[in-house]
Amino acid sequence: MSGAPESMDHRPLGDLLCPEPDERPDLWPWSARRREDGALEIGGAALPDLARDFATPAFILDRADLRGRAGVWATAMAEEFWDGYGMAGADAFYAGKAFLSSDVVRTVTGEGMGVDTASLGELTMALRAGAEPSRIGLHGNNKLNSEIELALTAGDGAGIGRIFIDSLAEVAQIERIASALGTTARVMVRVKTGVHAGGNEYVSTGHEDQKFGVGAFDGQLDEVIAAVEASPHLELRGLHSHIGSQIQGTAAFEEAAGIICGLAARISTGIGRPLPEIDLGGGVGVAYTGDDPVPTSPVEAARAIAAAVRGACEELGMPIPRVSVEPGRSTIAPAMVSLYRVGAVKDATLGEDAAEALHGRRRYIAVDGGMSDNIRPALYGARYTATLANRVSDAPPVRSRIVGKHCESGDVIVWDVDLPADTAAGDLLVVPVTGAYGYSMASNYNMLTKPGVLAVENGEAEWIMRPQSIEDLLALDPGCR
Repeated sequence: MSGAPESMDHRPLGDLLCPEPDERPDLWPWSARRREDGALEIGGAALPDLARDFATPAFILDRADLRGRAGVWATAMAEEFWDGYGMAGADAFYAGKAFLSSDVVRTVTGEGMGVDTASLGELTMALRAGAEPSRIGLHGNNKLNSEIELALTAGDGAGIGRIFIDSLAEVAQIERIASALGTTARVMVRVKTGVHAGGNEYVSTGHEDQKFGVGAFDGQLDEVIAAVEASPHLELRGLHSHIGSQIQGTAAFEEAAGIICGLAARISTGIGRPLPEIDLGGGVGVAYTGDDPVPTSPVEAARAIAAAVRGACEELGMPIPRVSVEPGRSTIAPAMVSLYRVGAVKDATLGEDAAEALHGRRRYIAVDGGMSDNIRPALYGARYTATLANRVSDAPPVRSRIVGKHCESGDVIVWDVDLPADTAAGDLLVVPVTGAYGYSMASNYNMLTKPGVLAVENGEAEWIMRPQSIEDLLALDPGCR
């Protein structure tokens, strides 16, 4: 784990206040608002009421917000790549790794998105939730036979829409399984474009020295394409590129689009036919704190990618392929928040480097969750913000660190935030922008139970992922039955 951020914030008190929903709406679900009684409300439901009637900690999903974001992505891609503009159409695929449940699958597919999966569990979830198999993709750098078998037999034997080949060895693996099943696998080849992008080295996936994909310029791609072409049960649909996550702006996507179009043109010449598709992956960033820039919108991203693809294809003299993207966290992250109840509150004396800026002390506010429901601050040094969910306060701000209840000093949820000095046990804290990777990366460290996910809409709330109980946790141990 990377631990604390490289440079800790020692700005004057008051500079790290969490923006209210009306100040930075991009950090919050669209329905978030502060009620007259001081309580925060999402989806028409007051967060203190949810804490009382359900449980904390909990993830709170604004279903209408997610529906809207999915619809905007699907519509933006369809409009910018409309065939009336001389394009071949486009798709947006929801990245299942961000957060997947049957409710989420039905919500995003109902708005026109496909679903990308990366494991047997994700693929099974998408299929059982009713996703159209032809609109599902399977990723992974080390696919199990069982994953490939399900991908090829889904939909009454028609199989899913695309399997992303990640290595030369995988070509033979998929061919063998497809041959045994008497079917044809529709495949795309994942390529390392050499474009470096992303908010952290761990999520930058387009460069050469990493585990995903095949090299574009060292002979690997040509070798894989030749193997696919020689495999009677594989149908080559196109190329895939994913350059990273939490990317700001559109320049990196435009650069990758030009590279992939050039590779597609070269391969098309070699095999004697045009490749029908390219997938430019995802990675559009979101804002997590008030210091972060307003993120790139789906329309901005789709328009920039469409222009880059059109320009590259015109220059290369090749037909424009169908284009797909995987927007990733930008679809789900801002649609969900984490709700915690405050427990212990105490102050710590600081070292000399921070003493002056923070008046010599930092407040530690412990909540009833921790790194088991949001590992990103400990893993990446990721920054979040937080505010009181149950009330407002006129008390002066105190530089605070929100921590969990795990046996780790790195168990931090929010590194630095200014909270009212009267924040006390029993108060509720809400952390925005936790829809991506919070629940999906959650663990049972220290044998804590995983929080549930509440979907709220029109003032109604329901569990779409119920919280674990101790009995759920112990059920896997034969000695505890």
